[in-house]
Amino acid sequence: MSKGLTSRETDYSQWYNELVSKADLAEHSSVKGCMVIKPYGYAIWEKMQAVLDQKFKDTGHSNAYFPLFIPKSFFSKEASHVEGFATECAVVTHYRLKNDGNGNIIVDETAKLEEELIVRPTSETIIWNTYKGWIQSYRDLPILVNQWANVVRWEMRTRLFLRTTEFLWQEGHTAHATQTEAIAETEQMLNVYADFAENWMAVPVIRGKKTANERFAGALDTYCIEALMQDGKALQAGTSHFLGQNFAKAFDVKFTNKEGKIEYVWASSWGVSTRLIGALIMAHSDDFGLVLPPKMAPIQVVIVPIYKTDEELEKISAVAQQIINDLKAKGISVKYDSRDTQRPGFKFAEYEMKGVPLRIAIGGRDLENNTVELARRDTRTKETVTNQGLATLIENLLEEIQQSIFEKALQNRAEKSTNVDTYEEFKKVLDDKTGFVYAHWDGTPETETKIKEETKATIRCIPLDNPLEDGVCIYSGKPSTQRVVFARAY
Repeated sequence: MSKGLTSRETDYSQWYNELVSKADLAEHSSVKGCMVIKPYGYAIWEKMQAVLDQKFKDTGHSNAYFPLFIPKSFFSKEASHVEGFATECAVVTHYRLKNDGNGNIIVDETAKLEEELIVRPTSETIIWNTYKGWIQSYRDLPILVNQWANVVRWEMRTRLFLRTTEFLWQEGHTAHATQTEAIAETEQMLNVYADFAENWMAVPVIRGKKTANERFAGALDTYCIEALMQDGKALQAGTSHFLGQNFAKAFDVKFTNKEGKIEYVWASSWGVSTRLIGALIMAHSDDFGLVLPPKMAPIQVVIVPIYKTDEELEKISAVAQQIINDLKAKGISVKYDSRDTQRPGFKFAEYEMKGVPLRIAIGGRDLENNTVELARRDTRTKETVTNQGLATLIENLLEEIQQSIFEKALQNRAEKSTNVDTYEEFKKVLDDKTGFVYAHWDGTPETETKIKEETKATIRCIPLDNPLEDGVCIYSGKPSTQRVVFARAY
């Protein structure tokens, strides 16, 4: 196990890259811009999938799967959608390779597709083309479908988990009889994401709406959850879009309502991706490695025996097995690491780097005293406790750790949230303090663009629970009725 990370203070970006590598989460692949998610990193994604999938099913959604390839003509049907994704699309033009006679494999020029296929950057177009065949009457609505899939968005600058050419995600696509239903669905799914971020990932988020400049291509409204990382940069952690009737009109998806009139269907779409793993890393981890909230940890408890003889190991293993049985009975994931190829100190460092919330060490003296040593990953504190009632103690401790990690992230956000009233103050806070900056904005895309060009800060969202207050825009001096959230972002 390699030791040591560049400190966050020295180089946050380098710290992140080293942590992803040393915690064995992912690595760059031989395909430029794409990553290999390693088993431990994928185990975290599986935990996320399991919780979210159940939440989707609990809110009435079903899973389906749609093609990876989308005919190019589908994109041209919704103008703002194609404009939003045109520069990121990977295009398939041929369907066969051949040998050129000199041992080289080349594209067979005679095998050109009649119509190019886009490797999906998102699935609205292929799904709404499909829904046309599914929907005729109000009795066919609502359609509440989710898809777990991969998508491709051609990126010039990539970063593991945060921005890669191919990434994993889920995308919900729903069809409704009324505008009211579609908006309610959009808001419901935003709340599902926010609940997951805060109560499972222990990441506090702001629920808000995107500005016109920042909303999803083809949406009437984009709702989002915005999280703040330890370095003061924002991360968009999930989005939910009210699509209105845009895609229904583009693909001619109509239905007969209860009154016998023909209408266009109303729509929503929503998604989160493997960038949530990036959020998890950057919101909580420290200079010693990953810090995982217990609900997201593939291994919640690890037991490491410390022994001198095989006979001593046998006795420790018997005690460990009883602890394992008690913990598993409470639904707690536990690993017993009795490898004789690595010393205990190596194992301690390995599980600290991997962010395992609780470590139990059992040695010869513990056998005599009927005790174990408990080490918390979040606080890096250790204590010796009795075996009596250990499983219940650990169960309560994991809940305490979960809450403690959330409160620490909440405190970081509070310390890095600032109200400003002038443009000079705005720029100073961005450079010196970073974080969420609450400022008045005149509501125009022009002002928003100017601020972004001059400071690299964007409006992350207009909070849903925003208090109204009279003020003047920090940039133009025009009247404003509320503050919006600015930040530099990933």
